[in-house]
Amino acid sequence: MAEVFVCAGCGAGLTDSLTRVALPARTHQRYGHELLPALMEQGTYAVDPEPSGPPRRLWDTIGADEAAARGVFAPVPSLSFGPAGAILVAPGDTRGTVLIPERCDGYCLGLDGRAGPNLACAHCGRAVATRIDDCTLWQVVRLDPTAVHAIPSGGPDPTADWAELTRDRRAAPPIEPPGGWSPHWEAAVAVALAHLLAASGGNRVGVPAGLLTTTFGRALDELLPTEPAAKTLALALALAGPGLPTRATATAPAPAIVLVPQHPQTGEAWQPPAGTAEAVPLAADVWTYLAFHDDRRLVPAPGRLPDGILRDDPLPQHPWRAFHPDRRVLLRTLSRLPAVREPWLRAIHDRLGGRPS
Repeated sequence: MAEVFVCAGCGAGLTDSLTRVALPARTHQRYGHELLPALMEQGTYAVDPEPSGPPRRLWDTIGADEAAARGVFAPVPSLSFGPAGAILVAPGDTRGTVLIPERCDGYCLGLDGRAGPNLACAHCGRAVATRIDDCTLWQVVRLDPTAVHAIPSGGPDPTADWAELTRDRRAAPPIEPPGGWSPHWEAAVAVALAHLLAASGGNRVGVPAGLLTTTFGRALDELLPTEPAAKTLALALALAGPGLPTRATATAPAPAIVLVPQHPQTGEAWQPPAGTAEAVPLAADVWTYLAFHDDRRLVPAPGRLPDGILRDDPLPQHPWRAFHPDRRVLLRTLSRLPAVREPWLRAIHDRLGGRPS
């Protein structure tokens, strides 16, 4: 259902009509040293279930038990004790707000929200949201859930079924001009990699050749044991989901772990048949590219190609460096998985946390 968010104090409208979608994997990502585009697509909003904003407390002042009660199971630099459930919207979808000058702090080129809500309702002056647009951060306005209310603005928005999403096949390309890996892929793969590590139980994971090896294989080889196959049989990894065959064959036995898509509206993961494999969720647009994109190299042909024949025009993008899942996103996701309390996975978490890059 489409909704408009209004000030809880005076009822003035603060946003356009928006439709809820899943929380993007890159929500807490820091990337590069330049200004980034908006986190949310126009006309959409997402809810961040975790607390955000000040006050913040350092890990040493919290304690493992209190952190675990808040859903964090391994050390992090600090935790927010602000309100949970911020509503994330694109800056261009806000209406009727003004900046609070004394809270417009930032690190470099914009606002980073360190001083708390920096947007006020233009009608009554109540602090209602935090605008974030500094370099390295995805631009977003975080509406304070204690300062706004949602009002229905339209009829029910139908949730697309998996068959519809399969037909649509909205995919995010892994490489962006002029040849860098997409930060969205680096974040989405990092989130899935954390769940994949937990699902492995500390065993080796065998990854099919191709883009899966490029994006997951190197990290898995580095983080998990590499014992000889004669001693340890690697757990097979594969893609599974709507539109893909589900039966194992003699040449492709049933995998132990499958990467499945997350619904782009609800965030729920597609579920394989019960008892077949352990499912690891992956952002739908990244999963769709992995599942359906044909990345085979085309063979040059002389003369003019008939209509309908694929051609390399424009030439395909090729990355200028190896793919690396976002380390900060990987650490953040691992710290929020109960499985990280297992000694072997905690060791991986701590080893990643001790690296400068």
